Order: sequence, then structure tokens, then C-alpha cells
Amino acid sequence: MSDPKQMRVALLGAALDTGNMGVGALAASAINCILKGYPNACVSLLDYSSESAVHRLRLESRELQVPLINMRFSKKFYLPNNITVLLFLAVLMKVIPSARFRRWIMSRNDCLRKIDRTELFASVAGGDSFSDIYGMARFFYTSLPQVLVLLLGKRLVLLPQTMGPFRRRLSRVIARYILRHAERVFTRDRNGLREMEALLRSLKQGKYLFCYDLAFSLPPLAPSHVDTPGLSLESHRARPVVGVNISGLLYGGGYTRKNMFGLRIEYQEFIRELLRFFIEERGADVLLVPHVFVAADASDSDRLENDQAICEQVYTELNARYPGRLGFVRGAYDQSEIKYIIGKCDFLVGSRMHACIAAVSQCIPAVCVAYSDKFLGVMETLGIDCIVADARTQTIPQILHGIGHSFDRREAIRRQLESRMPEVKATVWNLFREAPFLPRHGANQDAADSLVTAGTI
Repeated sequence: MSDPKQMRVALLGAALDTGNMGVGALAASAINCILKGYPNACVSLLDYSSESAVHRLRLESRELQVPLINMRFSKKFYLPNNITVLLFLAVLMKVIPSARFRRWIMSRNDCLRKIDRTELFASVAGGDSFSDIYGMARFFYTSLPQVLVLLLGKRLVLLPQTMGPFRRRLSRVIARYILRHAERVFTRDRNGLREMEALLRSLKQGKYLFCYDLAFSLPPLAPSHVDTPGLSLESHRARPVVGVNISGLLYGGGYTRKNMFGLRIEYQEFIRELLRFFIEERGADVLLVPHVFVAADASDSDRLENDQAICEQVYTELNARYPGRLGFVRGAYDQSEIKYIIGKCDFLVGSRMHACIAAVSQCIPAVCVAYSDKFLGVMETLGIDCIVADARTQTIPQILHGIGHSFDRREAIRRQLESRMPEVKATVWNLFREAPFLPRHGANQDAADSLVTAGTI
């Protein structure tokens, strides 16, 4: 019998090299949580890539090597690790339930063999991509690896994430299969439980649970150097520093470039008005903080996500108007380092949810400019849903009024966060300590259900 604390665990829907700090924060936080429960666990990533790799990850006082089991999501169906080929082979092994045939298949497919050796799979689905809100291609990209590991008879846990919405019939069928066959399902907001209940009709007690977003537990780490042209982040400052996280995706109109998320506001105009509001009316300095970094040779769709390019563009346009009052974050940082930089601000207005989580988890008051329901759902779990401004229903003056109100109340919000964060972080850190994710050795799973604990909501 193997030592359960040396179990092999693979993360799905998480990556450490995307440039999206939200995805990176979820990946790093999930690995951290796994290692708090199983300090000797072998953790890997099961994700799409043209080649295998080993990622380096700094976590508190440790530096880890995290291998990538790479699949392909492409029309190159001749590749043995193409997700379509892997799914076909998994179905074939279901149809021909022969141990000898299974061994023969595994011996000829390196990707399947690595999956078969892994005892537990944990999916974060990018936090909010287990949904068809971003289109069916993104839904398939996220859900097919989960279907694959279930077809192979492996154990799957869905870590805290947004569940749905599932608007199309096919996505509902696939989501229903995953949710029914997963061993544990954690949602990070109340609406996720309602979404699953509507889809499944009833929820088995002890299987479908709430837990706070994993990124609340991510430790910040100081970068070797912080480059903020236009603004100094030295501790002795005459004015408060407001971080403004600009979403490159919203700035460009979404993936369709045609107001994909149905915003009521003109986002580019809102950003300019927001900077004017803080600098001219509230007497604050503003630091433009990206949360998605994209390489220069990236595809057009990836470049559309580039927060850093938009931050630099806005800074270049307005720096002459606000000399010494406006800056932006330049350079390359990982998820823990950008969280450290956000922690240097006195207040944050963010359009990326994990930029907002990076703030409030450090007890930095913030306002979320929401383009989907996930913002309200997550902040509601902390009792601070009042800090969410819905850009789909509110006008620019209404949003600015709410931001101003929260800014004026920032010390009260800070005290509320300071009283809540210890319990939030402890709940996330204990996820793998208290939930029964040990390898099965004939134990009664129904009895194990009663061991699961979750945070208050």
C-alpha cells in the first residue's frame, strides 16, 4: 500500500506560463493547498502545449519543479496526444473492457500512460471557464480533459470555481456528465450551488460544496525589481495611491470586438473618467496595474487580452496631463509578484476579478467593475458585495458615485476585511487537509462524506 501523502496529483485548467495572472494565481494557490494537505505529493499540470515542460514555482520559502503533461487541442489528429485521439482511445477502452488491451494501449501512448499513473485530478477550469459564456470553443477546451480523465476511470475533484452558466444544450449535457461523475465539486459562490441544482435537479449532500476562491490564499512575494514609470511606490507618500487594473479584453470590446459582454458603459471613456475622478476630484495618485501580460509574438486573439499594452498606451496618452500623478507597472512579474505590487496601493479599482482578489486578500479596499456575475458571487461570500459595480447595468456617473463612496469608506472596508480574511484563508488552506482525497483502499466513501468542511457563506 502506497503512502497517501506521496500521491500523484494533476491540475487541469490551470497554467503557470499563460501571462494571465488570475490563472497563474489559481494554479499556484491550488498547488500550495495540495502541498499543505500532502507535503510530499507529486504535483503536475495536465494542459495543452506543443511540448512537455517543467515549470519553476516559488511558494513562500519553497521553489518547486512542476512538470507539464502536454496534450494538443488542434486539427492535427495524427498527434498521439491530441485530445480527440485521447478521447477516442478512452472510449475504445470502455467498449473493450480488457485489462490486457488497456495495457497495450497505455504502452503505446505516453500521454495516456502518465495520466493513468496519476491518482487524483483537480480542475480549476481557469476559475470561470467551466461555462459557455466565452463560446463553445473555450468550453470544449476546458471540459474535454475532464471528460477524458473520467472516461479513464480516474478520480476528479472540481476545485472552487464559478459554475456555469450553461446556455446551450450540448454544454449542459457535458457539464451534467462531469458534475455527476466528479468525486467532489466546490463552487466559490452561492449561485454555483443554484446553477448545479437547476442542472442536476438534486444535489447529493457532502458532494457539492462551497469554498472560497483559492487565490485568497496566495502569498505575495517581493520582485527583485519593481518598475513603475511616472510614479514612485516609496512608503513615504503625500497622497494615497489608487491602483487601476485595466482589462485589455474589455478595452478592445471582448473577443468579438463588438461589446461582447453587453456593457452599458463605453469602457475606454470610463477609464479616462476614472483617472480624472481620482486625480482631480479625490487628490490621489494613480498606478495602472495590468493583470494579463502577453508576449509580443502572441496571436491576435491573445494580444486582445493584453492589459499591460493598454496600461502603457493610456499612460502615454495622459501622462503629460497628469505629470507625477500617473504611473504604470512595466516589466514581467509572476502572480505572487503582481500581488505584492497591488499590496503597495491604498485602494484598487479592478476589471479583472483576481486583481481584485489580490487586493482584498491583503485587506486593500477595492471596487470591482464587473462584466459577469462571477464578481458579485465571489465578493458576496465576504459580505462586501457593495464593492461590485456592474458595468452591464450602470452608467459611468453611477459607477463613479459608487467608487467614490467606497473610497471614502476605505478604512471601514479595510477593518471589515481584516476581521474576515483569517477565516477565509484558513478555509482554503485546509481544503486538502480536511477533505477525504486519500487514495481509495476499500474505505467507505459515504462515511468519508461527513469529514468535509467548508467555509461559512
